[in-house]
Formats: sequence, structure tokens, C-alpha cells
Amino acid sequence: MHPIEVLERYWNHTSFRPLQEDIISSVLNREDTFALLPTGGGKSVCFQIPALIQDGICIVVSPLIALMKDQVNTLKTKGIKAIALTSGMSYKDLDTQLDNCIYGNYKFLYLSPERLLQPLVQERIQQMQVNLIAVDEAHCISQWGNDFRPAYKNISVLRQMHPHTNCIALTATAKHDVIDDIIKNLDFVSPKIFKASFSRSNIAYSVIHTDDKLFQLQHLLKTHQGSSIIYVRNRKATIEIHNYLEAKGFSSTFYHGGITNKEKQDRLNQWTNNQIQIMVATTAFGMGIDKANVKTVIHFNLPESLESYYQEAGRAGRDGELAHAIVLKQHIDEDHLRSQFLNTLPSIAFVKTVYNKLCNYFQISYGEGENSLHQFDFKSFCNDYKLKAGLTYNALLLLDRNAIITLTQHFNFRTKIQFITTNAVLFQYLETHLDLNTLVKVLLRTYGGIFDYETKVNLSLVIKKSVLSEKQVIEQLHRLEKDDVISLQMANTDSEITFLKPREDDITINPIAKTIEQQHTLKHQQIEAVIAYIKNDSICRSRQLLSYFGEKTNSTCGICSVCLAKNTEVHLDASTNVSNKILNALQTEALSSRQLLQTIKCTEKELLQSISELIEIQKIKITPANTYIII
Repeated sequence: MHPIEVLERYWNHTSFRPLQEDIISSVLNREDTFALLPTGGGKSVCFQIPALIQDGICIVVSPLIALMKDQVNTLKTKGIKAIALTSGMSYKDLDTQLDNCIYGNYKFLYLSPERLLQPLVQERIQQMQVNLIAVDEAHCISQWGNDFRPAYKNISVLRQMHPHTNCIALTATAKHDVIDDIIKNLDFVSPKIFKASFSRSNIAYSVIHTDDKLFQLQHLLKTHQGSSIIYVRNRKATIEIHNYLEAKGFSSTFYHGGITNKEKQDRLNQWTNNQIQIMVATTAFGMGIDKANVKTVIHFNLPESLESYYQEAGRAGRDGELAHAIVLKQHIDEDHLRSQFLNTLPSIAFVKTVYNKLCNYFQISYGEGENSLHQFDFKSFCNDYKLKAGLTYNALLLLDRNAIITLTQHFNFRTKIQFITTNAVLFQYLETHLDLNTLVKVLLRTYGGIFDYETKVNLSLVIKKSVLSEKQVIEQLHRLEKDDVISLQMANTDSEITFLKPREDDITINPIAKTIEQQHTLKHQQIEAVIAYIKNDSICRSRQLLSYFGEKTNSTCGICSVCLAKNTEVHLDASTNVSNKILNALQTEALSSRQLLQTIKCTEKELLQSISELIEIQKIKITPANTYIII
């Protein structure tokens, strides 16, 4: 079957995006292939189509559990058999899934690099007919890459087990030295290298200096109407800004890592289907989501790196229409950025202290603890050892990233409750246990099916509604369980920790000390690059981003905040002619930018620049149908 036929059959597209077909041909020719496709470029298709055409299974290595699950679910909806080996899977389930990969005609096996060290996984992969090794987020293998993960070095095991199978490495952001590092670490032989341009000519990048971000946010959303994402730093801010926008009459919702999976899916569907205009979110939102008509991406806080900013901003304008990527900046933001990301970088000594305390907390003896799983209450741990929460959390992330531990965060109490008595018996019981009345009523009124089946209960919500303390609620639940009124499964912790190596104190940490120092150096460089970008009001913002990723150009975009400021006077006469033609064309009907380009004799750059200027001075606006109308 030809690649275009596979694309039409499973993806309902009749043509490839730039470079996709060339990359697919390289993979089908059994070449080691490197593909740098900026966000929205369609990386997954580049390995999925060759894998579907060839006999056997494709092994996909990815560090992102959420993205693995999303891709597997998407493949399943297309009738393609795929499996993801996620964390928390029992040995029995792991054994079954790996057998399915060998005997069940599965086409894709997604796993994390840490999984590659498990003997069972290695044993079964050797028995598989592997047609391709795909390394997603390949920059993670480079110590100078954004989000370096030493576990990516494990991928060499795959290449040793299947030396005749070619490999494709994919990433959205990588500089030249990182690309060289990837090719070297993956042992590529005469690799075919494909690099798409980082240029997004239809995105107008802007940095707006303001002392009143909320007012500016409101103004921007009125000016640039259409589907929007607002990125904020933390969960609390997602709720606060959502509430502010709702009070101002905007249609919005919010998204962060702490809401339930059902809430995430419901809100994503509402936003994707244009039932809600604005998504206020932490950076946990957006990975793997391909919504074409996002008109505006606003960063309410400064991004932590230009790599992440480029990816997040690139979720705008995937339909090719004019879109805006805007950073809001106050004079204190630079200090806040350094404080949040640089002042909380833990020293090697502090990492050793946290690791030592962690072992003591779980009473792990020297030489023991490998692969042991523990419920972990982060707040209690910090309180017990008088540790600063920010520094400690970052130390745990470093231990996780460097494969000393695995940190799994739940964020919500994982509590299940079911009433196992009848209504009549329950109310008779409450007559002699009056102090339990409030808690029971809150449970019954909040969770309708709690008599019929085990129900997941959000203890934070129950505590809030009952106006009881956390301690009182937990004690009362245990009393109800003891008296056979309810069945109770409670995990009153916010995380789980798995120790991946036996305890050897300093000997465990010393091998990763140099890596940690390199990661700290990289973080300093990334923060300073962000600050340089938002302070530079003299060079075209698109040129600045291209230069950061090693792409040189002498041309300017003409539509970013720097270009518009420079061209306001110089370009006034020339743009007036195009602007007048746009206004004349829109007198009779609403038109898209592509329709305007066909109607008006001008370049695309001139058109986009004039549209941007007309929107800024509120002469025209964009409709939900992605057309422009006169205000």
C-alpha cells in the first residue's frame, strides 16, 4: 500500500504536510532518519504510516505518559491495534500485554525509556518482529537538550537487540549541537536529516508591557475574537482568571493537572468543538492536541524557556490564517521568573540530603529498596524534616528525571466509598451516632450512586462541604467502615514513589552530580534567553526566535509587535492602499484571508500586516467562522 493511500484510509487526508512524505520514504527505505518538525508539523504520522505499511510492530519510546495514552486511544479509534506500557501496571498485566505484542498482530508498542531496563520487557522485545524504532521527544537524549532524561540512553539496548531495524528520531525543538548529540547517542549510520523551518509566517508574535494584565487580557480577547488559550503559571491562577473572564461575559473554562480525567475530557471537547471560546490552562494543556482554528495564545506569565514558548505559541494558527501569540509582561516579571526557576534549583548537597531523608522516611536499609513502591505524603515529608517545599519538590524531580526514583503525583485523594447497608438501617444507625449526620448527608447528596457501587470521592470537596477538618472526616470515615456502614478504600497521600536503585546514599547520587550541574547551567541559559527575548524591542520577534534555534534570516515578518511599531509611520501610505482594498472587499460579505488574497493584488505578507493593523485599530474583527468583517 502506498503512503498516500494509508493517509487517506486512516487520517482522511489527501495530501501530506511539508517534509512528511520525504521522511516516510526515508524510513521505508530502511534509513536511520532524524526529523525536526516544529509543533503542529505532524510528527506521529511520519512513523505511524511506515509502521502500518510494513509487517511487524513499531516500538515507540516516549517520556510523556499522557501523550502515549492519547496516541494509543487515537490509533484504536482508527481500528489500529496499539498498546502503551504505562506506570502502575502489574507484572501480570505487563506479561499479558507483551505477549499480545508478539502473538496478537499489534502494530504499535509505546513505552517509556525506563521500561527498557526491565528484564521481562527486554526478553519479549527480542521475540518481536520489530519493523521500526521510533524515538519521540528525541531531544531528551541530549544532555544539552530541553528536558534531558538520562534514561533515554537505554534506547541503545533496543538497537542492540534489533541491529537490522532502522530508527527514526523526532523532535519539535532542537539546536544544532542537540541534533548532533541525538544522532551520536542513537548510533545512527549515514542518517537522513530533515529539518523544517521554524518560521510561522502567519503568527504575529507580540510582547506587551503593562501594569494591568487583567485589563489588557480583556482588551486583547475583545480585539482578537476567536478560539484562545491563556497560559498561566499555576492551578490557582487558572481558576481565578477563568472566574474573572466569566464575570466579564467571556465564554471560558480552565484546565490543570489536578482536575479529574472526566473533567479534562469534557472541557477539552467543549473547547475543541467551539462551545467554549477560551481555555485558561497551565502548560499541562496542549500536548498532542491539534485544533486548527486557535486564533490567539496568550502567556499571562513569562514562559520558562523559548523552547516551551515556541511549542505553546505554535498551537495558534494551524489553519494558516493570521493568529497572535502574545506575552504579557510587568516590570516585576523578570525577578519572579528568576526567583521561581533559578532560586529553587537544589544544590548537589541538598539533593543528597533529600534522598537520604527519603530513605529514612520509608525506613529503607542500606543496599535495599530497589523497585519498592511507597505511598508518599509530600507535605508531611517536608514538615517532618523541616524542608523547603519548592527546593524539595525540584530535588525530587531531579531524582525522578535521573532515574533514581519514579515520582507519580495523584493530586487528589484516591478514595472509594460505598454504603453497604440499607437506607432504613443507615438512618437507624444515625439516630445513635448524631455526630456522623453531617458527613453522611454530604456524601449522599454529593454522590448519587454511592449506595449502588464503589464511588470515587474527592475528600477535599467533602471536607469543604461538611465544614469539618480533614482529621475529623478521616476519623469519621474509619468509624463508618468499622461499624460496617461503608466499604472504604483510602489512599490519603498525594503521590507514590518507587525506588529504582538500592539505597547507597552518596554513592547513588555521585554518578548523576555532573548531569545535575549541566541541567542547572542549561536552565540558567534558558531563563536568560527568555528575558533577552521579551526585552528586545529592536529586532523582529520572529527573527529572534529563528535565530535562537539556529535559523538565520535577513527578512522580517512585518506583523509582530516590533515590526508594527517600526512600520507604523514608514508603512502608513503603502498599507493604506491595501487596507482600503480590504475594507472595500468586506463591504458586501465576510471573507477569509485566503479569499482576500485572491481578491486583492498584494503579497501575503502585505495582506497579513494590513489585517493585523486593521484589527489593532478595531476597524475589522474575526468571526468564529475564521472570516473577517467590518466593525
